[in-house]
Parts: sequence; C-alpha cells; structure tokens
Amino acid sequence: MLREQYIPIRVADLIGYLCVESGPLGDKVLTAAEQSAFRRFARTVASHVHTIYQAEIRELKDAYAAFDPDADPKPLDPPTGEQRAAALDKLFATFVHLMRRANYRRLARDEMEQIMRGASAWGVDMDVAWDAFEKVEVFYRGRGVGKRTKHGLVRFWRKYPVEVPTFARAAVIFKLRPHKRLDEDADTNSVVLKLFKNMPQIDIEMLLPGGRIRMPKFDRLKIGGSLTSSAAYILWKFSTISLSLVGGFATSTLFALYTPLALLGGYGYKLWYTFRASRQTYLHQLQQSLYFQNLDNNSGVMFRLLDEAEEQEIRETLLAYFYLWRYGGETGWGTDELDHYIEKDLKKRLPADVNFEIIDALAKLMRAGLVVKTNDRYKAVPIDEAQVKFTAIWEGYARTASPQCLPEG
Repeated sequence: MLREQYIPIRVADLIGYLCVESGPLGDKVLTAAEQSAFRRFARTVASHVHTIYQAEIRELKDAYAAFDPDADPKPLDPPTGEQRAAALDKLFATFVHLMRRANYRRLARDEMEQIMRGASAWGVDMDVAWDAFEKVEVFYRGRGVGKRTKHGLVRFWRKYPVEVPTFARAAVIFKLRPHKRLDEDADTNSVVLKLFKNMPQIDIEMLLPGGRIRMPKFDRLKIGGSLTSSAAYILWKFSTISLSLVGGFATSTLFALYTPLALLGGYGYKLWYTFRASRQTYLHQLQQSLYFQNLDNNSGVMFRLLDEAEEQEIRETLLAYFYLWRYGGETGWGTDELDHYIEKDLKKRLPADVNFEIIDALAKLMRAGLVVKTNDRYKAVPIDEAQVKFTAIWEGYARTASPQCLPEG
C-alpha cells in the first residue's frame, strides 16, 4: 500500500509537540526562550502561508463563479462560447492542481473501472454512463477499512458486520451534458463539486449521476439459461406430439408445456424479486450513509480543500525547518537523513506512516532564505535570523501587495 503524504496532525498540536521534542538522544529539550522564539516563528510562517492562500481563494472564486450552481449573486457578464470553454478548462486544471497540493490522488478512468468492478456487499452493481459527462475528475486521500452491516443468508433477520475497503476522503468534480439517462431538468451548465468521507471504494460510482443499477451477470446467466433450456424443451415436446391426434392436441400440448413454463416463471420471479430487494436495501443503506458522509458541496469544497492545502504546507515547512535547526548542527543534513528522521519520528508519534515531501519543503525554505545548501547538505539559519528574513519578506509584500513567502514550486 502506498504511504500517504498527508500529515494527520493539527498545526497547533504540531507546534506544541515540537516545543517539547527532545531529540533522538533525549538531550535536546528547548529552553523557555527557544520555545517562545519557535512559537513566534511558527505564527509568522502560518500568517504568511495564509496570506498566499487568501489570494488563491479570490482567484478560485472568480474562476468558479460562472459555473457555480449556488452562486448568489450571479456574474453580471459570464463568459460565453470559446471563452467559456477556455474558462472551463482552466477551472478543471486549477482544481487538479489544488487537489495535488492537498495531497489527494487522482483516479484515472481505468483505475475507477477496476475499483468499481463487481457488485457491492449488497449484491448490487452499477453501470456508469461516462458519455453523460463533458468533464469529470475523481480524487481520493487515504485508504482504509470500514464496517457496514448486512442481513445474513440463513438468519436473514439478523445483521452482520461486513468489512469494506474505504477512502478516507473522496472528491469529485464534473460537468454534465444532455443524456438519455439524465432527467430533462438536469443542470448541464454548472460544474458540481462534492466531497465525502469514509467512502466505500466499490461505491465510488454512486458519486456520479446517471448511473444505472444492473442485475449481476450470474443472475442474468441463470435466467438466460433457464429460458434457453425451457425453449428447447418446448420445441422437443412439439416434435414428439403426433399431428394425427388432432382432438387431443391442444390439451396434451398445454399440459406438456405447463410444467416448464411454470418453473421458468417462478424461478424468474424469484430472481427478480431478490434483485429488487437487494437494490432497495442498497439504496436505503447508501442514502443513509451519504447523508452522514457528505462533507461539502460546490464552492464549500474549494474552501475546505484550500484550507487543507494551507495546513499541509505549514506542517511541511515547520517540520523541515525545526529538525534542521535543532539537529542539523554545523554540517547540516542531507535529504535522505532529514527525510528518514522526520518520517521515523512521525511514525513513532502519530497513527500514520507518512511519506514526507522533503524536497518540496526544502525548496520552499531555500526560496525564503531560511535554509542554505552547501554541496549536498542543508543547514537552517538561526531562528532569530529566520524571523528577521520573514519580517523583510512581509515588508516587501506590504509594499507590492504581492505575496512572496514560500511560493509554490
């Protein structure tokens, strides 16, 4: 299983944890003055990163305004024709970039079809109408195992827990086009964004409109086999009946055909009823689950994801600077040493195996002048000097109104 790049700890908790960090030998506890200096430094980092993301929020709001189904008020002069098509492409490209920064993974169509293959725990399979979408993208973050309940086959009145693979977070963005599977009043002009938590992987198809529940292949084969064998039996009966017995032909034929027809009808009804019951159970379970699993919709999804990306960038910056500052010494650390120590320490303290993005974190720190590189080793500037550099960056931003702190690479 791939390790997640997402660091599951609040920024405030991370700062508190780093302030009491004592190093690999337990002899590097921060003094009261050092704790105060680091907390001030951390607040400055958070403020500067937040400033950058505030500017991005404004840009995203403008990009999404023409496609937001919930926009109020609507844009006075929305784009049309080729301008609208270009704006749509830009919106999707921006959203894909945002998801990457928030440490989400993109699901390609072939990956989705592989995940969705087969029926759910309730015996229901979905058929997705991909041609109903002008554009569609699906993302996830975090793989795990969740629990659902289903009725037993023998003791059908009892419910049993079922373990299902899940995505901790699942997001989808799509724009529909007119399609026979959609209602006539379906919105084909807007771009829809959805965000869910603890989503069963095999149910990811339920996040896309226009899907159709279909009977499992095995059941369709059973019905098809029954029809074929019954038809063959009926033809055989016809061939064995003597045409000379005209008076008894109708009666003998009806009696001869009654048994296979009755069996076929009863068996077909049983399969249809079982499928319908499974379908209703599944839809009911899904409706209940999605009610509690839905985290946000449309523009709210963008704000939430930007907040997650902002927190992640702050965490990466603080971790990389702190460990270089405290333990890098005069010679500094190489990327492998620093990356290994941070990941090892996070694994020890957090319930997660994190794949820390050390290269990105170091690049941001170097652009801000907080870390210097000599040959293949990195060394953090003293924290008082780092604070001065941040102050200079902030003053430059105040003069130019253009954020320069820790820009995205």
